[in-house]
Amino acid sequence: MRIATYNVNGINSRLPVLLRWLEETKPDVVCLQELKAPQEKIPEAAIAAAGYKAIWHGQKSWNGVAILSRSAPIEEIRRALPGDDEDTHSRYIEANVGGIIIGGLYLPNGNPAPGPKFDYKLAWFQRLQQHAKTLLALGSPVVLTGDYNVMPTEKDVYKPERWVDDALFRPETRAAFKTLVDQGWTDAIRKLHPDETIYTFWDYFRDAYGRNAGLRIDHFLLSPEVDKRLLKAGVDKHVRGWEKSSDHAPVWIEVKD
Repeated sequence: MRIATYNVNGINSRLPVLLRWLEETKPDVVCLQELKAPQEKIPEAAIAAAGYKAIWHGQKSWNGVAILSRSAPIEEIRRALPGDDEDTHSRYIEANVGGIIIGGLYLPNGNPAPGPKFDYKLAWFQRLQQHAKTLLALGSPVVLTGDYNVMPTEKDVYKPERWVDDALFRPETRAAFKTLVDQGWTDAIRKLHPDETIYTFWDYFRDAYGRNAGLRIDHFLLSPEVDKRLLKAGVDKHVRGWEKSSDHAPVWIEVKD
C-alpha cells in the first residue's frame, strides 16, 4: 500500500497538477492539505474520474484537508481535532482506510512569532499531542501525516541560521514535535533516510527550487503497528518543478498490506 501526503496550495488552481501526479504514481491513499475551497467547491467529479473516492473538510480561501482512496472504503471518524469546540479552522480529518487509521493534518504556520498566531500553533500542537496519545493507546495501525509546519532539526532546513526566529523552527515548535514523536511515533522519512538532505517545500522566490533551498515540513508519523510494515519512503521532488505546481512536493510511504 502506498500512502501519500500533498499540500496542494489550492485544489482548484492546481487541479491539473494533482490529476497528473495521481495518474503518474497511483497512490492508494492520499491526504491533501490547503484545499483553499469551501465544502461545495471541491472538484469531486474530477477526483472520481481519476479513480478516487474522497472525504474532505473545506474552508473558504484558507486551510482545508481531504483524504482520497483508490480502492479501499473510507470510513470517516472525525473532521476536527478534539480539544477546542470554538476552533473552526479546517485542519484535521481522520478515517479508517483499509484497516489503517489515517489522520490528515495541516498544522498552523504560527508566524509572526511571538504573537497570537504562534500561541495558536502551540495550543494546536498540544491538542495534537493529546489526541495522538489516545490513538497510540488503541494499539491499532495509525498514520498521522500532512503539513506539520515544523523543521525538526537543522538537517531539515537550508541555511538554518536564517530561520532561528521563524515559527516553523523556533525551539518551542521543535520541542513540541519532539514531544509528539517521543510518545512512540516513527518519523518514516528519517528512519529510512537518516542522513540525507531531503526537503518537501521550496518557496516560489529566489529560485529556491532550482537551488534546492528547501525545508522538510511534510511528515509521516507511524504507530508501531505501521512502523513494522514500513518498506519505503520518499518525496516526489520532480512534481515541484512542474508548471503551476504547489510550493510543496508529494511525500509518500509504502507499507506491507
